[in-house]
Amino acid sequence: MTTAPAGPGLKPATMAEALRRALRDAMADDPAVHVLGEDVGTLGGVFRITDGLAKEFGEDRCVDTPLAEAGIMGTAVGMAMYGLRPVVEMQFDAFAYPAFEQLVSHVSRMRNRTRGALPMPLTVRVPYGGGIGGVEHHSDSSEAYYAATPGLHVVTPATVADAYGLLRAAIASDDPVVFLEPKRLYWSKAAWDPERPDEVPGIGRAVVRRRGTSATLITYGPALPVCMEAAEAAVDEGWDLEVVDLRSLVPFDEETVCASVRRTGRAVVVHEAPGFGGPGGEVAARVTERCFHHLEAPVLRVTGFDIPYPPPMLEKHHLPGVDRVLDAVARLQWESDWTERTPGTAAATDDESGAR
Repeated sequence: MTTAPAGPGLKPATMAEALRRALRDAMADDPAVHVLGEDVGTLGGVFRITDGLAKEFGEDRCVDTPLAEAGIMGTAVGMAMYGLRPVVEMQFDAFAYPAFEQLVSHVSRMRNRTRGALPMPLTVRVPYGGGIGGVEHHSDSSEAYYAATPGLHVVTPATVADAYGLLRAAIASDDPVVFLEPKRLYWSKAAWDPERPDEVPGIGRAVVRRRGTSATLITYGPALPVCMEAAEAAVDEGWDLEVVDLRSLVPFDEETVCASVRRTGRAVVVHEAPGFGGPGGEVAARVTERCFHHLEAPVLRVTGFDIPYPPPMLEKHHLPGVDRVLDAVARLQWESDWTERTPGTAAATDDESGAR
């Protein structure tokens, strides 16, 4: 993502710096906030997000754990039950799978199981996605697993300001939050003042990043810069694309998404996760159910392929890129043009009757 121009008193900051500042500020504001994970203390995390926290707050609040994800998550469950606000770091997306049973069986169900008596203020930070040349188990997009688990909130920032604001909101929540951090965006920059962080919408709210009229690109996390670049390139083709950043997969902001699609009449969902069973299928279904009479063409998806993550030299072919997004937009245009000029279709019938 390109660096935003800095205004008075602002300087470029990376997403990694914003995440680190969010953790630091949350720990300073509330002694109940504890950070735990593999190498988060002395090393500062594999991506250095927790760098300096152990030195400032002590090793009892920034805890290096054994290499045992299920144990880390189970420990965090007990901490949350006794009134603490643990923030767990999973080193990589696919390393989190041993902890998944704890998430499903206990983290997601505790508040419901106890009829609200025991909240679960637990945040699980998961670096995810590709684009860094990582090998197997280092580039998964596993968001569909978490989004399909009732009781979990699932959020993912794509901007520096959201990295800070959403992480602070996640730590403050009394519900468990899976906080997905796009690895390829850790070093993206934007003008940001850590002393006066921007107010951003909270969990459960999407944001329109670019206004347009031709079609809506619905995306999140690491695919946002791709969609923004595609929207700029589409201008040369005569298309004016709107870009919606979901920010929150669960809760899902149906209001913002559907309002955009009703304005443009066309939609493409873009994400790195595989297409079959991926979040895009749920988004497409919701848009189709709520916006059917506004759609000029079927909702399309541009996703990763339905394969295990490929070796680093092949990931550029696997990940959604600008060309694949623009190809989908072109298909949307063809579909709507075909519908309008084909006798017997709904659109053609309406046109012939003077309704359109």
